[in-house]
Amino acid sequence: MATDTRRDDRVLTTTRALAAFIAPFLLVAFVVLYGFPGSTARLWAWPIQSHMTSMLLASAYLGGCWFFLRVLLVERRWAAVRMGFVSVALFATLLGVATVLHWDKFSHGKLSFWLWAGLYFTAPVLVVWAWFANQRYAAQPRPDEARLERVPRAVVAGLGALSVVTGVLMFLAPARAVTVWPWLLTPLTCRVVGAVFCLGAAGIGVLVDDRWQTVRLMRRVLLVMFALMLVAAVRARREFLTDRPLTWVMGAGFVLLFAISVASELRDARPRHTGRHTLRAQAH
Repeated sequence: MATDTRRDDRVLTTTRALAAFIAPFLLVAFVVLYGFPGSTARLWAWPIQSHMTSMLLASAYLGGCWFFLRVLLVERRWAAVRMGFVSVALFATLLGVATVLHWDKFSHGKLSFWLWAGLYFTAPVLVVWAWFANQRYAAQPRPDEARLERVPRAVVAGLGALSVVTGVLMFLAPARAVTVWPWLLTPLTCRVVGAVFCLGAAGIGVLVDDRWQTVRLMRRVLLVMFALMLVAAVRARREFLTDRPLTWVMGAGFVLLFAISVASELRDARPRHTGRHTLRAQAH
């Protein structure tokens, strides 16, 4: 049977439709968690005691909303967004599992809980389905496409792997992780924060596709998330446990990564030629 498998790197209409479906949920969740972090017992699917946890999750939601709006309205090539779908699928799957593991901690009588449960029990399947459907149209890199140099590629992949390892450890061993984390967590919120860190899986994708296009949007999503997280850290500064070394290590690391990402974005905004060796400075 003949099928249309032209590898023109298109973003399918069904993929855009999924983005249009998910984005509003993420925007509403951001408004609730970032705007009213002290009201989760009333507004959210379960009470979150730490304002920093609420705002960190909200930061991931607005980053995700920005990503899906770009998928819906702007991006025309699958290469620019496909690794984002991988990280979203992992994130949503982990939150679905966390919901089952901590079922008794949720406020089952609220609409917000059933929206949460419905989203995270269906989103992993929908996102994975969209990825496989769209991957059939993935195109091979063109000879003139800009690529990441070896060192920036290793740095991006390494940071992505470190983020995922951190997230997985938090998810698998929350009782241990809460004893060293910079602010107080419960086993449930530890797993939720771990799922946020697993969004770093998008960076590991450069090991299989080193085109600059595959990381450009991810870097911008990261900028949105980091900016919100840094503001959140100031707002929730009294929650940080300054006697824990990880507090200072993580704080310095986030500030450094944000500064590097901003510098990279500004450098990329300058006029440049395409080609592999033009990316050495831009990808740092």
